[in-house]
Amino acid sequence: MSNDNGKQDLPDHGLGEIARHFVGARQEGRSLPDFPGTIPADLVTAYQVQDQAIALWGDQVVGWKVGYIAAERRDASGDDRLLGPIFSRNLQNATGGTVDIPVFVGGFGAVEAEYVIQLQEDAPADKLHWTPEEAEALAARLFIGVEVASSPLATINKLGPRVVVSDFGNNNGLVLGTEIADWTRLDDADLRAETRIDGEVVGTGGATLLPGGLRTAYAFALGRSAQRGRPLKAGDLIASGNATGIHDIAVGQQALIRFAGYGDITCRAIAAG
Repeated sequence: MSNDNGKQDLPDHGLGEIARHFVGARQEGRSLPDFPGTIPADLVTAYQVQDQAIALWGDQVVGWKVGYIAAERRDASGDDRLLGPIFSRNLQNATGGTVDIPVFVGGFGAVEAEYVIQLQEDAPADKLHWTPEEAEALAARLFIGVEVASSPLATINKLGPRVVVSDFGNNNGLVLGTEIADWTRLDDADLRAETRIDGEVVGTGGATLLPGGLRTAYAFALGRSAQRGRPLKAGDLIASGNATGIHDIAVGQQALIRFAGYGDITCRAIAAG
């Protein structure tokens, strides 16, 4: 059976309860001691949890974060990446000053340097698979940014991609910085970044740290979104993956993310809720 969006209606099997626990914890700014239920058996099921959580959250999805899945943690889908929603209320513009970013006390909190793609035209809804070259040809702008990777569940990354997908992809916001002009003329090696926490360098890299490169991440987001019945539209944002690593941050700590030649973004962690 399919619903009006062309998505298959499947028995709940407690998936809605998982979604309600995660959404409730996020709304109240509290942590969860354990995964709230049985971990989904595969990514398809985990995305069903995510879809229910999105419906409960009650805010517009303005984009998607892309996360990498290590080879030993992939399922039968073969996906080497995953998606999580970025919501309108959790999107901030870099101000040139310090941006407050909310992380869950007692949960997981980190910052990630990101290269953020913004579509300038709708992707064709019936195109379910994309090559990096095809993705690059779809008109888009590129920005620097910082993902706020945070979840009420402290062990979310240790428990793996099915858990990450179940809780909004471990996303709690995106800080959007300045544009990188004419990005399709640049090689990944031209895009370099560094992350500091409280003044200490904790990660260096850039677009070359994205497995397969920036365009591969773009292609994945286009394909998986269409396969989910959520084809990407003009204006949608894609945070393409961590460019210097995943860097833990606690309330009161400050992060400086420096994008060589394109600007800095400074963030301070505050308690979510």
